[in-house]
Amino acid sequence: MREHLDQTDRRLVKLLSQDAQPGINRLAETMAISVPTVRSRLRNLLDGNLLKIVGLLNLTERPELISAIVGINAQGRGRARELAQRIAELPFVNSASVVTGRFDIIVDVTVAGDVADLYRITSELIPGAGIPGEVVRSETFVVMASCNKWVSLPEGCWSEETPSRKEPA
Repeated sequence: MREHLDQTDRRLVKLLSQDAQPGINRLAETMAISVPTVRSRLRNLLDGNLLKIVGLLNLTERPELISAIVGINAQGRGRARELAQRIAELPFVNSASVVTGRFDIIVDVTVAGDVADLYRITSELIPGAGIPGEVVRSETFVVMASCNKWVSLPEGCWSEETPSRKEPA
C-alpha cells in the first residue's frame, strides 16, 4: 500500500500540475526549501511511480482528435483489473478503469481524425484484449464537446505508422 504524500510532496505535485516548466531551482525558491530537497523529493515521486511529468494537449483545441469513452461489461470472475490492464496497453487508449455502476470498466480513448480507427478499437482491439467471451458488451460514447480536457496522446496518435493489433500478454 502506498504511503500518503506529506504536505511538501503535495505542494510540489500541485506546483508541477499547474506548470511543469520551472526548473528545480525555481521550484525550491517558490517552496522556500533547498534545491537538494526538491531534487530528492521529485526523484522519489518519479521513481515511486507516483508522478509522471508529461506534455498535455488541450483536446478542446484540436478538432482533428476524436475523444471517446467506452463502457465495457466483462465476464471475468474477479479479473476485471487484469482485463483493464491489458486494455490500457492498447494503442489509442489513455486509460482503463475498473468502476462501479452499469459498466465494469471505463476506457478513455483518443484517436487522430479517423472514425475508422475508433471503430477498429471498439470492435477489434478492446474485445481482443480479453479471452474469448470475456468482453460481453461495450458501449461507446463519442465526446462532442468537453471542458478542461487535457490529454497525453496515447500510442498511435500522430505516429508515423498506425500500430498493429497488440497480442494479449
